[in-house]
Amino acid sequence: MNLLLKSATIIDNASPFHLQIKDILIENGIITKIGDKLKNTKNYKEIKFENLHISQGWFDSSVCFGEPGFEDWETIENGLKTASRSGFTAVAVNPNTYPVTDNKSAVQFLKNKASNSATALFPIGNLTKASESTDIAELFDMQNAGAVAFGDYNKAISNANLFKIGLQYAQNFDALIMSFPQNNSIASNGLVNEEVNSTKLGLKGIPALSEELQIARDLFLLEYTGGKLHIPTISTAKSVVLIKEAKKKKLNISCSVAAHHLVLTDDELKGFNTNTKVLPPLRTLKDVKALIKGIKEGVIDMVTSDHNPIDVEHKKVEYNKAKFGTIGLESLFGALNKTVGLETLIDCLTTKPRERFKVPTYPIAEGLQANLTLFNPDFNAVFEEKDILSTSKNAIFLNKNLNGKVYGIISNNKIVAP
Repeated sequence: MNLLLKSATIIDNASPFHLQIKDILIENGIITKIGDKLKNTKNYKEIKFENLHISQGWFDSSVCFGEPGFEDWETIENGLKTASRSGFTAVAVNPNTYPVTDNKSAVQFLKNKASNSATALFPIGNLTKASESTDIAELFDMQNAGAVAFGDYNKAISNANLFKIGLQYAQNFDALIMSFPQNNSIASNGLVNEEVNSTKLGLKGIPALSEELQIARDLFLLEYTGGKLHIPTISTAKSVVLIKEAKKKKLNISCSVAAHHLVLTDDELKGFNTNTKVLPPLRTLKDVKALIKGIKEGVIDMVTSDHNPIDVEHKKVEYNKAKFGTIGLESLFGALNKTVGLETLIDCLTTKPRERFKVPTYPIAEGLQANLTLFNPDFNAVFEEKDILSTSKNAIFLNKNLNGKVYGIISNNKIVAP
């Protein structure tokens, strides 16, 4: 692949060209020249887009594809195409498939299915066998096969001793353990955030306490055992405080927040739109403000789409019967671009999550591989169903105004762009 990018504003703290407008020559997938008004002497394809900005390729640390088992929700092939058109050159894929990703063969299957894609796939293996919270899964074998972390997607490990053993065992091969932040006995069969809106609407609530108790327990266990812990998709103000305190203690802890928790509140529930049924649930404006502050202060390490395709038969039903989950790859950038600030957002999509999950980083510099996301941060549009690339259409940001447009990616010696 040979290309010449014209007049691209570079957003990359690791690059000597940060915030500069440059032409970028790419030959055989390698950045060979960065400069002003480069001449196209070899008649390569020129890439010109309105207000073109580029950064290191984005990485999403929490993505679900249905395959294997739920291909009608999403296939790996179409999921990776969606990710690439949404700006992501790499995704970490959750193990909520059928069968689940709890062994070496399952990890290898995912890697093989994605081997020729522009967007790289990094499997997350189950922490427990069959995701049943009874026995620790084959973590070492899965890591050798390519798994980058271990956790049971949207399932809390209620057995504290089992989780303690997992943290201890994983230290033998420096593995990252993930723990979904929910105390099941407190959350019970709740549907939405337990607050004024849940009472008004007659929907059973999930208290913020259920998240905060689980995080407090996990942090106590981490302090006792050592190891590396990542808490995905936190959603409450108190959770930010707990993790901030843990980082002051120098615990090896990181966390993420889903895009919708940085933008939307439980006021969205008033229409009983099942696309708003997510886990953790949408919280209050106070929580949203605390999460945004946590991003800007560096307490929260990364943002994620928490992309979870659900078919119409499990979403277009009564609210209490609908499955939790929303798609979010296509809308993440537009939802967060003006919310947390462009440079902060790019950092939370590139360097921070890649380093935590041990996924290679690609600074924008001469002689290095071109792994780039192409976008326009100054573009306003309503997110409509025609903008959805996923097989499933359960988008929480549907009909919302978004700020920013993704053109595509350059990765794996391929370009995905209009």
